[in-house]
Amino acid sequence: MNNLSQQSQAFCDYLQQVRQVSPHTLANYRRDLNKFIGYCESQNLESLEPLRAHHIRQCVAQLHRQGLSGRSLQRLLSALRSWFRFAIKEQWIKQDPSAGISAPKTSKPLPKTMDVDQTADFMSVDHEDAFFQARDGAILETMYSSGLRLAELTDLNLSDVDFKAGTLLARGKGNKQRLLPLGKLAMRALQDWLQVRSLHAKDDEPAVFISKRGTRLKPRSIQARFDRQSLAKGHPVNPHMLRHSFASHMLESSGDLRAVQELLGHANISTTQVYTHLDFQHLAKVYDKAHPRALKPKDE
Repeated sequence: MNNLSQQSQAFCDYLQQVRQVSPHTLANYRRDLNKFIGYCESQNLESLEPLRAHHIRQCVAQLHRQGLSGRSLQRLLSALRSWFRFAIKEQWIKQDPSAGISAPKTSKPLPKTMDVDQTADFMSVDHEDAFFQARDGAILETMYSSGLRLAELTDLNLSDVDFKAGTLLARGKGNKQRLLPLGKLAMRALQDWLQVRSLHAKDDEPAVFISKRGTRLKPRSIQARFDRQSLAKGHPVNPHMLRHSFASHMLESSGDLRAVQELLGHANISTTQVYTHLDFQHLAKVYDKAHPRALKPKDE
């Protein structure tokens, strides 16, 4: 097998049948491989065998000039490396031509957050229906109280909440569990919600947050509730923005990066360190407003 399209198809068949990747992941692989095959065709490269490192570098540089971000190029290189490993196993090539090649770095934008007053305003739910008033209020209080991801909130079961201890058990990425504190306002909102929930939930439904049909609430439904609340409050907020705000406020108040890492369930502290930049921005604004030597001359 020496045709690029055939080699690409054989690899995709392997991903689908052996690796059993999701349709979304498979589509991403196909898209990235097609970008690379397009470059190869422009260079009259008909198979993997004649590929060399300079071809990979030229392709990456060309796509970067065309506007592809560093993150997208990293994903493309990852797809190529997987393809080349498969090709080595199939004995189409002897070595990986992408070895040692990295994508251009792209600066990561800082996550958007709300300040404490904005957060309090956003979490003030006003709904004419008692069901939605209680449920949506409890959702927002619980997410902000414990810094939950959207999936962690939807996965929350009644057995995960311990009102006596003031804790909840979150199941995060990779099925990792962590015990989180639950604030007083969140506990009060949850207790109010559970009284309403009992009138609608199906007997065997373990989920804390349910729809009016009595079944577990899905992520897209919660996102829709955030959209409604955003419209009511006049500024866009999504579930992850509320989690970012939790992290920023915790770090601003405590200065304990390790504790915030544990609360968020980050495996690597470098993921949490982005909030130190947010905290510094806040401190810089306070400094500029308060320090007499920081004030800029009026004629500047």
